[in-house]
Amino acid sequence: MTSSPRALIAEDEPLLAEDLRQALARAWPELQIAAMVGDGLSAARQALALQPDVLFFDIRMPGQSGLEAAAELADAWPEAQPFPILVFVTAYDQYAMDAFEAQAVDYLLKPVQPERLARSVQRLRELLAQRTVAPAGAALAQALEQLRHLAGATAPAAATEPPLQMIQAGVGTQIQMVPVQDVVYFEAADKYVRVLTASHEYLVRTPLKELLPRLDAEEFWQVHRGTVVRAAAIANAQRDEAGRLWLQLRERAEKLAVSRLYAQRFKAM
Repeated sequence: MTSSPRALIAEDEPLLAEDLRQALARAWPELQIAAMVGDGLSAARQALALQPDVLFFDIRMPGQSGLEAAAELADAWPEAQPFPILVFVTAYDQYAMDAFEAQAVDYLLKPVQPERLARSVQRLRELLAQRTVAPAGAALAQALEQLRHLAGATAPAAATEPPLQMIQAGVGTQIQMVPVQDVVYFEAADKYVRVLTASHEYLVRTPLKELLPRLDAEEFWQVHRGTVVRAAAIANAQRDEAGRLWLQLRERAEKLAVSRLYAQRFKAM
């Protein structure tokens, strides 16, 4: 570890981002702020390009949440490099704080208080010092495990109504009724969700995060941030030369990528 650790701040409120930068300058003078960004997509992209040591991610940002940005970054992160230490910045939310504490993930409350920041900085210094002797892959594995639990703890509650049985998709001037049992997979695409059956594709405007709680979790598996597949439609899971996991489907020719966050689902019984 170099004597000058580097950090990235992702915060969509410029004044709060600047306050955090100044507070860090006082509490941790040798810390270099490599970049400051205002949305989740930029956070993941810049973190991958700059490979800082610490990430301060606002939990709620435009485009992607802090958790979603961290998960996307973990999926693309090179295994030979230690994954950055995550610090989530959040407004007061006891439910989220309990989830962070349960997974030993550091967090800061807005507005950031000097005493709390000092404790966080001390912990971050200790963690960075430990990384000089730990394998690079250990940090990524730990981050993935933390993110899996956090994603489950902060996911929308399952719908109280019965599982969705029919998808209503607009096709020209018609409303096409698509039985959920015919769906091979759902895929988020810009402002739409693609609904793929064995032989057709439909578009619906309902966001995937709203559809997911209404799907039977035993029947439909999330395998990527933007992909949910019917388990019975999976023929096999294969790893490519780079170690990435792909799903071969029974009823469609294309293969579906599995992110690192969900790869543990595919283990031999």
